[in-house]
Amino acid sequence: MDNVSYHNVQDPHSKTPTSNSRKAPVVHVNASKFDVNPITNSHIHQASTSANKELCSMSGQGSKKLINSVERCVDDMLEGYVALNPGVRLLQGHRIVIRADVEDYVKSGKVAVLCGGGSGHEPAQAGYVGRGYLTACVAGAVFASPPPQEILPAIRAVAKRNKGGCLLSVANYTGDRLNFGLAYEKARQEGIKIAMIVVGEDCAVTTNDRTAGRRGLVGYIVTNKIAGALAEMDRSLEDIVEITTAATKQMGTIGLSWSACSAPGSGPTFSLGDNEMELGLGAHGEAGVKRMKMTSAREAVKIMIDHITNPDNPTYLKVTKGDHVAIFINNLGATTVMEMNIVVGEAISYLETMGMHVARAYNSPFKTSLEMAGISITLLRLDTTLTQALDYPTDSPHWPRPLLPHGVTDRQTPPRLVLDYIEDTPSATLEGCAKVESDYAGKLFEIIAHVSKKLIENEARLNQLDTEGGDGDTGSTLARGARAILKQLGNKDNPGLPVDKPSSLVQALATTAENQMGGASGALHSLLLTSSSSCLKDSVTVTAWRDALSQGIDAVRRYGGAEPGDRTMLDPLCAARDVLLSRLSETTPIQAFTEAVQAAEKTAEATATMRAYAGRASYVNPDRLTQPDPGATGVAIWLRAILEKL
Repeated sequence: MDNVSYHNVQDPHSKTPTSNSRKAPVVHVNASKFDVNPITNSHIHQASTSANKELCSMSGQGSKKLINSVERCVDDMLEGYVALNPGVRLLQGHRIVIRADVEDYVKSGKVAVLCGGGSGHEPAQAGYVGRGYLTACVAGAVFASPPPQEILPAIRAVAKRNKGGCLLSVANYTGDRLNFGLAYEKARQEGIKIAMIVVGEDCAVTTNDRTAGRRGLVGYIVTNKIAGALAEMDRSLEDIVEITTAATKQMGTIGLSWSACSAPGSGPTFSLGDNEMELGLGAHGEAGVKRMKMTSAREAVKIMIDHITNPDNPTYLKVTKGDHVAIFINNLGATTVMEMNIVVGEAISYLETMGMHVARAYNSPFKTSLEMAGISITLLRLDTTLTQALDYPTDSPHWPRPLLPHGVTDRQTPPRLVLDYIEDTPSATLEGCAKVESDYAGKLFEIIAHVSKKLIENEARLNQLDTEGGDGDTGSTLARGARAILKQLGNKDNPGLPVDKPSSLVQALATTAENQMGGASGALHSLLLTSSSSCLKDSVTVTAWRDALSQGIDAVRRYGGAEPGDRTMLDPLCAARDVLLSRLSETTPIQAFTEAVQAAEKTAEATATMRAYAGRASYVNPDRLTQPDPGATGVAIWLRAILEKL
């Protein structure tokens, strides 16, 4: 049967692939059984070494890759993959990943689904070999199509004794079409039942003239999933060809990148400015539709989906309001999980505003380009058969499985869950606590305002101190809390915080620290204040304030795990507390507090020479810690600010 569909496309696959150069876990399907001419390890090694030495010499320093060698990176990768997933095996003498139960599968008479292509796009294609998906795949060198002498043994392994035959699925790149096409023709001459489809769904092509044609991107991965599911359902080879060929006309893909990739031993495949991104680039860094300035995730998603569905684009995907669609958000390699989830949310939301029903949504590194930072979006217009094929179970480790509510199959964006009982928190204002006179309350207002302003003024200084042993945000954390407090504080004539009830005031400040500051600093300051507040409930005296400080310090020690001398905020707090304990009975409260602040400042400075035993700084080489601890310095700043307003 002749089911070959050819398109023209410029081929990035130009290198000659290599094969295994050392023994690997293999499936015991020997070469003679399938009339395979085995390739010897020595020949493979000699063929690959010279080419890769030339590559390394041309590339200079190259990019950073954690590999053993450029020559063996593909083989090492495949061996590692099958060691992790022994449900698949490597075929002896070849870069062919195949189901471990291939002989049983062949006996079942179900259609085998075979594909392949250059490496560097992992998890494609080896990651999709498994029940309900690919029967086998053939790996080429990085970004290079495998040669026919690798493809033909794979065809024989899955189809020579298989009455169901084989679907040979090929991504639309010239090298792939030529090499797989040649292997296909040889297989037909051997009498093997086989059909070949060529998948190209890229929407970046914007002309109808004789161009290279549409490239096979994530739509290729999706088409193979559909084919594998249909094969497992025992559909005929003819049916699978018909359905998958129709499916490729119901999908479209566009990519977007903001950094290049680099093959092992080579430099970047292209360059982008710091504020640039490229729309429609290929999987190997081929030029795209246009370059544009970095923009928000929301705007980027809109541009991509608009391009896919724009009727002025000859390769657009026609969708109409009410269509059921599946969306596939692909990570090109280096995009963070945070970014991916933001993009997914924006894409689903935008499609829903267009009137689409996003019945299926998938988010995964389907087909990467090594460490390229970027995404691609693929849309598939669904029908019943395609939906069933997508839902059909597979044990492929890399096909994503979104979590749906029990018994639900169609995805719907859920509303936020409302549980009214979880918001029943105690009021920040305690009933029956001690009140102070208006003058005292006014003084507390001034102190709170002054402390907040001082923390904001010192934001940059504290951030700089935090760059040595932390993540450079101590100043920003404290300033964020200070700004929130100032906003809550309001004006002196009508304060927004209970300055006439110190216990309630301290608890309100603790709540703000907890909710607005965040991180360890927010939790520590909230602990200090929360524990302190109970000492001021019945009376507001000098000794009550001293006891409040002591009780707060105890809470910080208990939950924070630090002790005095560990180079933390506890050091100045304990120094001030110790002075107050010894001097309040010997001198005036103002003098005692002045000495306490001086001791705190001196101790904060001394943390520059202390070894860190707690917090993030404890993980840093002590030789790098040459400046005072930022948390300790922050305590010294707010203690000094209190003194300035007393």
